Amino acid sequence: MSVVIITGASRGLGACPPINAAKRGMGVILTYNSHAAGADEVVRQIEAEGGKAVALALDVGKVESFPTFRDQVAVALQATWGRDRFDALVNNAGYGTFNLMETVSESEFDGLLNVHLKGPFFLTQTLLPLIADGGHIVNMTSATTRVATPGCAPYAAFKGGLEVLTRYMAKEFGPRGIRANSVSPGAIRTDMTSGALDQRPEFVSLLAGQTALGRIGAPDDVGRVIASLLSEDNGWVNAQNIEVAGGYII
Repeated sequence: MSVVIITGASRGLGACPPINAAKRGMGVILTYNSHAAGADEVVRQIEAEGGKAVALALDVGKVESFPTFRDQVAVALQATWGRDRFDALVNNAGYGTFNLMETVSESEFDGLLNVHLKGPFFLTQTLLPLIADGGHIVNMTSATTRVATPGCAPYAAFKGGLEVLTRYMAKEFGPRGIRANSVSPGAIRTDMTSGALDQRPEFVSLLAGQTALGRIGAPDDVGRVIASLLSEDNGWVNAQNIEVAGGYII
């Protein structure tokens, strides 16, 4: 059984990749920051279908916590799967803000940087000794790196940096057979965004009208792609950015 670590997987878009990975027979270590109940519910859903999952707390914005997290991963691997390596890391944890560049504060800038670029860099570095040869890394980026969206400049800039970092991971980790790809979702309706989207139906119509398939995305649209990338079905896909947006502004 392959084992995958997926960060920020307690709710919203992040909850779908672990569920889809488990459906493909993978064991899952999922992380949460503050929403422990949501993480427990994801674990419950996976176990109800006969899968195995463990939830661990992790703040991706706090690099100093990563060695302790690595130790917790090692314990979970032995206790749950009887092994000392895992097979894939999905750097998914993140959050968004909406501010024009002229109003972005330094603290907002630093917070986005720490979670979306610095965190994935050093978390991958910290966990690298535990990743099995022939493993896989998936970094969650964003369609805002391709389509400039006012109010998203810092977020998009760091996600763009993560796309570049993905190619460097593929190059540097290639001698160990470790692949690295990034996934860029477009607009997605989740339990966290539905309220805001429902208040602005005209915005939903605008996004849907700019998408070739005529709708905005659902979490499962992205979760299935990530699970597929983690499988042998895509074992020869490497160093790619895959946009999952239904054909957004093409």
